[in-house]
Amino acid sequence: MLINQYIDHTLLRPTATYRDIEKLCKEALEYRFFSVCLNSCHVLRAKELLMEAPDIRVCSVVGFPLGAMSSKAKCYEAEHAVVDGADEIDMVINLGWLKSGDTGKVLQDIHAIKKAIGTRVLKVIIETCYLHDDEKILASTLAADAGADYVKTSTGFGNGGATFHDIELMSRAVNGRARLKASGGIKSFEVAKKYIDLGVTRIGTSSGIAIVEGYTSNESY
Repeated sequence: MLINQYIDHTLLRPTATYRDIEKLCKEALEYRFFSVCLNSCHVLRAKELLMEAPDIRVCSVVGFPLGAMSSKAKCYEAEHAVVDGADEIDMVINLGWLKSGDTGKVLQDIHAIKKAIGTRVLKVIIETCYLHDDEKILASTLAADAGADYVKTSTGFGNGGATFHDIELMSRAVNGRARLKASGGIKSFEVAKKYIDLGVTRIGTSSGIAIVEGYTSNESY
């Protein structure tokens, strides 16, 4: 198993500089990570830096990290990220709508972004740390119903990240209709490998180098 090919090499800090983005892309080239995952303002620069490595995808977050902006705003951000070269979009659901029981709006929100980005991969972040188990199941089901390619655990900016329990719940909820991405707090090869054994096919982490090289990182995401 080439674990580097499961990793979305991630840098989402609001203070990330041009030099930080260059470093992220250089690391992705060196370790052949599946993708780099960054904020939408950096997509164009990342695409330029990775021009000679089309196999390394550029992933942009959308509606990050709160998910509480309008669907139109999310769609606009997603569309422009695609224009700038994003291959994949990681969107955050509207947690307030979910907790209010307005499943129609949640479904519509996800579907609108999937429609806006066409054939690009859509991952839906449900931010598990703020949900109880029934809500995690519901959010995962809605994401699959709306045509998402992946359901993702966390932004890494909430009060908790991925857990094995959450991945098991999400896996049962989507029942093969969407793939699974675990993110938040994954800092070692052993932990990453366990998620993969549970069916995860993508791992979002800023600790990709530590995971590949076999030590435990002290990175926050």
